[in-house]
Amino acid sequence: MLVRYLSQIGRYFLMLKEIFSKQTKWSVMKSLIFKEIDDLIFGSLGIVAFISFFVGGVVAIQTALNLQNPLIPKYIIGFATRESVVLEFAPTFISIVMAGKMGSFITSSIGSMRVTEQIDALEVMGVNSVNYLVFPKLMAIMLYPFVVGISMFLGVFGGYVASVYGGFGNSTDFIGGLQQEFIPFHITYAFLKTFIFGLILATIPSFHGYYMKGGALEVGRASTVAFVWTSVTIITVNYILTQLLLT
Repeated sequence: MLVRYLSQIGRYFLMLKEIFSKQTKWSVMKSLIFKEIDDLIFGSLGIVAFISFFVGGVVAIQTALNLQNPLIPKYIIGFATRESVVLEFAPTFISIVMAGKMGSFITSSIGSMRVTEQIDALEVMGVNSVNYLVFPKLMAIMLYPFVVGISMFLGVFGGYVASVYGGFGNSTDFIGGLQQEFIPFHITYAFLKTFIFGLILATIPSFHGYYMKGGALEVGRASTVAFVWTSVTIITVNYILTQLLLT
């Protein structure tokens, strides 16, 4: 079992090396990158916006309901919403959601090409199939911090709406909480995590799709395995980065 996992890790890093070797012509690659941006980035904005707005609202409401002591200032609602959304919810929780949305799409699309022997056809034509299939996804994922930035904004805005219009506090208190003890490095930390999570989202699902074996049934299994490993990796890397950067 251990030998098999070590073999897969070695193959994974070999794939990363192959991504940047024998580049496909830019005239072809450019259209592939724009297609992946449309599928992976723009195609994810709807679900990200929906989840972010309502989870931000839930965070604000739960914080407000736990402030039973009248001596606790109301600005804590805004403060807690900002900290929760910026530090963990937007970069980490959304990335796990995207492991299911983006990751399954990447694994199934590449896996389907493996099943139908399209990857073999690319190799016969002398095309570096790893570069052709994975590099555009990697470039598209470079815009992933843009998605998380929207998630941060909508999460905080959802908390504002839930707090103010739900009767838990006023606008001045909530905005004051957003500004209270603000540490600019937290934004840097969040986007650094986002960038690394984006690399994970692009490469691990691609690996499982590219090296899968079998037929159509195995495509579904590969998507499930890719989602599990991507999520586990994101959570593990999140813990390591938090220890390194915030302690």
